[in-house]
Amino acid sequence: MNNEKRWFVLLGLNALVIVSMISWQSWAAPPAANLPFANAVTQREQMIQFLKESNQLLKEQNTLLRSGKLKVEIVEK
Repeated sequence: MNNEKRWFVLLGLNALVIVSMISWQSWAAPPAANLPFANAVTQREQMIQFLKESNQLLKEQNTLLRSGKLKVEIVEK
């Protein structure tokens, strides 16, 4: 009977240690800090958005140039 109690106590302590280690890892997670490098995914998304805007502006400019309604005046100072 004495050996059974020791095994139960040992198993209980092991379970307690494992649970405390798991919970400590979740508490001890490092805070989100400013990384020395920018987030590559965010940079790609920004570049894609910038390129889409540039393409839209180029399409508008080409439409204006092809329409023939554009007047160019040269002014000398």
